[in-house]
Amino acid sequence: MPSTEKRDTHHKALTLNLDASAFGSFAEIGAGQEVARWFLVVGGASGTVAKTISAYDKEVSDDLYGSGSRYVSRQRLEAMLDHEWSQLLTQLSKTRGPQTRFFSFVDTVSARNFAGTNEPHGWMGLRFQLHPGGPPNDVLLHINLLDPSNLLQQEAIGILGVNLIYAAFHELQTKESFLEGLAQDVVKERIEIDYVDLRGPAFESWDRRTLLAHLVYAGLAEAVFYPSKGPSVPPTETLYKKAIVLAPGTFSHVDEAHAQVHARLLASAIQELRKEQGETEAAPAGFFCLTADSLTPNEAAPEIPDLLHRINALLVAGGDVLLFRQRELYHMTALVNRYTKAPLRFAAGLSLIIRGFDEIYGNLEGSRLEALGRLFAQNVCIYAYPMTASDLQEWLKSASVTGWEWSGTNGWVSASQLRHAPPLGHLFEYLLASNFIVPMQAPAT
Repeated sequence: MPSTEKRDTHHKALTLNLDASAFGSFAEIGAGQEVARWFLVVGGASGTVAKTISAYDKEVSDDLYGSGSRYVSRQRLEAMLDHEWSQLLTQLSKTRGPQTRFFSFVDTVSARNFAGTNEPHGWMGLRFQLHPGGPPNDVLLHINLLDPSNLLQQEAIGILGVNLIYAAFHELQTKESFLEGLAQDVVKERIEIDYVDLRGPAFESWDRRTLLAHLVYAGLAEAVFYPSKGPSVPPTETLYKKAIVLAPGTFSHVDEAHAQVHARLLASAIQELRKEQGETEAAPAGFFCLTADSLTPNEAAPEIPDLLHRINALLVAGGDVLLFRQRELYHMTALVNRYTKAPLRFAAGLSLIIRGFDEIYGNLEGSRLEALGRLFAQNVCIYAYPMTASDLQEWLKSASVTGWEWSGTNGWVSASQLRHAPPLGHLFEYLLASNFIVPMQAPAT
């Protein structure tokens, strides 16, 4: 039985070095050779390390792994993994294969540059056997580096790499034990993992969508991406340099009628931004947004199966989904602004806007005003989707929200027809007048 004792990085590396059955290679590009270094300095490295390589030069890297892909990309990572694994088996399978569980560890990283102008991130991968001669299993990670200096980022990469190799051999009992081991001593404060892909018989019983949700629930990622079509990718690859429309909500109703309403809301907001930008600009990307957090401090957070049921309904309806760790819209603004300077628009119903005004934001020194400042920090506004008067009245009653009045047109209420007593009403009117909140037209009946 594997030990439940928490081991630090030194002891994890040493445990692997002293395991005569585990033997492999290391190929690291872009953040030193910090993973291999752990195994080389703790003692007994000859028991684990077959080879280390760091092909920093582009021509050398292309010669080894092929050209035609970005150097910090999944494509380059997989090329490295295939090359190193093939070479390891070719050189050692005859002599060591019957008694050895082989592994190949690779990473390609863009750590903080000297000027501090890049977005530090990278890809990390491991191919390994659970028993000698067994089929290979793969773990692929996309990571964002949070430390403020190159040196600290290299150090964090080293710890994460050791964690990954150790977890693959010792902590595969459950998804939770694997992620906990992976995150030990480095994730949350120093590294964010916003994408994971698992392949091979070791992971046959692990649901990929559930694993992505676990990244958010465990605090390892600020957000993960669920595509309606094609393979999943890290959020950066779907947000990068694009104009974005986010439609946040609970989406607790998963029937077809509500799916059509949700789709109409997002499509209307995307069309609104296209008109705002002009037809010459690239089409905006639109996403439904859910949160793993509770909607109010007094509510319980949604369970993963329930949340995945809602996500699946949106995917079936043809919508892409971002799952965020935190519920506040200003956190969503902060994440999107990492990857694009293009316009960001929220498509929100009146109930969500009212809920935002009703919240206290006691976690912020500036309370509601600071939250608004963060939300509208950079080319951001809210497209306010109208509600029927009957739905609005019913929602206000169920949410125990008071102080709002309205008038309607043909049974619909737009943001411009909402009113609240001063001083909150003055703030709401200012946001309307300044086009931070843009009323949308009621849909045609």
